[in-house]
Amino acid sequence: MKAAILVFPGSNCDRDLKIAFEKAGAQVSMVWHKDDALPEGTDIVGVPGGFSYGDYLRCGAIAANSPITRSLKTHVERGGYALGICNGFQILTETRILPGALLRNANLKYICRTVPLTVRTADSDFTRSWEVGQQLQIPIAHHDGNYQADAELRAQLEGEDRIAFTYDENPNGSAGDIAGVLSANRRVLGMMPHPERAADEAQGNTDGRAMFDGLLSALVSA
Repeated sequence: MKAAILVFPGSNCDRDLKIAFEKAGAQVSMVWHKDDALPEGTDIVGVPGGFSYGDYLRCGAIAANSPITRSLKTHVERGGYALGICNGFQILTETRILPGALLRNANLKYICRTVPLTVRTADSDFTRSWEVGQQLQIPIAHHDGNYQADAELRAQLEGEDRIAFTYDENPNGSAGDIAGVLSANRRVLGMMPHPERAADEAQGNTDGRAMFDGLLSALVSA
């Protein structure tokens, strides 16, 4: 599996994501935001957490118009995989690769703690290693993680089994307790919690590791 991780000014979880992919056995390239092409043979693009461009205008709004993001869109349109975490999720919604929007947390405060998530679907290469209903403990760290979608979009996401995770104890006001959503072809996942921060024994939690192991297994066997 060849993974490319996009790096913007203000990205601060790019190395964590790199290590999580490498521990799963992937070859990882770091790609600067001013580059205009992904490495040859890229299987999956990781869009990491942080504060791209200092979160000016809106979180992810400037990053969504970076040169490398055009290549990300092309990659996804061709059926390539992408994983956006936290600020990466915000970027995926700003590019309209994923539907919905991320707004300021309902309590208007930055939240940084581990929260319980429930796996809502196992029908994706991101979640195939878990069972529906399984509970995970995954860290969050965000100020604008309040996922919003109108009733029609939520019904569509539920009907198409595209809600990947929900919060057991909603920390930010997200509609329907949604913590992560999949694209229509199930090859793009955006989520606010940080599985890369729960993928190594040294972090005191390995609940997120199965995502990266499952991706490797799926892509290598494809």
